[in-house]
Amino acid sequence: MNLNDWAKEIHNNSKAHGWWDEPRVFGEIVALCHSELSEALEEYRNGKPMIYCNDGSDKPEGIAVEMIDCMIRILDWLGSLDIDVEFLLDLKHDYNKTRPYKHGGKVI
Repeated sequence: MNLNDWAKEIHNNSKAHGWWDEPRVFGEIVALCHSELSEALEEYRNGKPMIYCNDGSDKPEGIAVEMIDCMIRILDWLGSLDIDVEFLLDLKHDYNKTRPYKHGGKVI
C-alpha cells in the first residue's frame, strides 16, 4: 500500500470509530501528535524497548509504536484533506536535498 492509500485507510478507520463525528480543530491535531511523541519519550526514559506487548496482551507498545502513532495521526489528518502525501513528501525531500550541510549552521 502506498502512503496515499494508507492516509485514506487510516482516515476511513478513524471516521468509522467516531473520531471525525465533529470537525477536528488543527490545534487538536497538533496536540494529539505531540502527545504521541511525549509517550515515545516516556517509553525511552523508562528504558522500554522499541516494540513489546505486555503479558497477555496483543496491543503493541514501545518507543517505535508511539512514533508510528504520531504518523497515524498525521496521515489521518492529511487523509481528511485529501492531500497527495507522496507528492508532498517527494517535493519536501527534494527541496531538503538542496539545503546546505546542517542548513547553513544550525546546531540541532
